[in-house]
Amino acid sequence: MNGRLQRIWVVLRLALALAVGWCAGWAWGLLTLLLQGAVLACGFVQLRWVNRPAPSWGQLLRAWAGEVVASELAFSWRQPWREWAEPDHLPVGAEAGVLLVHGFACNRGRWNGWMGRLRAQGVAFVAPSLEPAFGSIDAYADEIEAGVQRLKAVTGRMPVLCAHSMGGLALRAWWRRHGAGHPAPHAITLGSPHQGTRMAALGFGVNAAQMRQGSDWLAGLPGLPDVDCFWTPCDQVVNPAETAILAGSRAHRVDGVGHMGLVHADEAWHCLQTALAGSSLSTPRRI
Repeated sequence: MNGRLQRIWVVLRLALALAVGWCAGWAWGLLTLLLQGAVLACGFVQLRWVNRPAPSWGQLLRAWAGEVVASELAFSWRQPWREWAEPDHLPVGAEAGVLLVHGFACNRGRWNGWMGRLRAQGVAFVAPSLEPAFGSIDAYADEIEAGVQRLKAVTGRMPVLCAHSMGGLALRAWWRRHGAGHPAPHAITLGSPHQGTRMAALGFGVNAAQMRQGSDWLAGLPGLPDVDCFWTPCDQVVNPAETAILAGSRAHRVDGVGHMGLVHADEAWHCLQTALAGSSLSTPRRI
């Protein structure tokens, strides 16, 4: 569903830019197309007053520039048009696996960059597109469980669980429902609103309401037993910044990147590589 909505959005943006360009001149049409970047800038400016200590203007500028690119790549190309460009990869004999869980208003195309690199390494992976798009986060638990089971069937061990944004909460909802049947997984969350986020008040749908700070649903959600939390003081979606840190986790600060940019951060990829090395060696393979 998100892919279809994003295709409509891309077409509407292009149509509006062409209409403005035809009527008022092509320079104005180009500015109309770039308006999304100006809207993004507002989200970064407010972080100077929301986060303490506040990120510098230089960090915010660098994060905004990267976020414009990352957002266009995700919402104008990969998610609307390339959702299944990288199918799930379950090679026979794979030693380790990764489950990739996207965030709010996204789909599995969010992970195309990581999926291509994992395929080249021979690592098994599954990346579901969570539905319903604006339903309860609890509804995603069974889809995640299905992915975990597919990966365990191939590798004989628990996969590493990687989640961006809302996907980190979906992992916790999955752990509440299905955790009793599994050993403790290694999870990596990137910009997940573990303590809620101010910006959820601007969203719509049941899942947006669940992500609001102080929500009853969030208060009843369990933690994860083994998790690395990546966060950034330049996160225009999950803020205040500390809300991306789950109690008891290993917290990793990444400067100068925005919310979408965390998926492109080298630090996060290197953490996954370390986790994969550990998962392939520490647990005997079951045939």
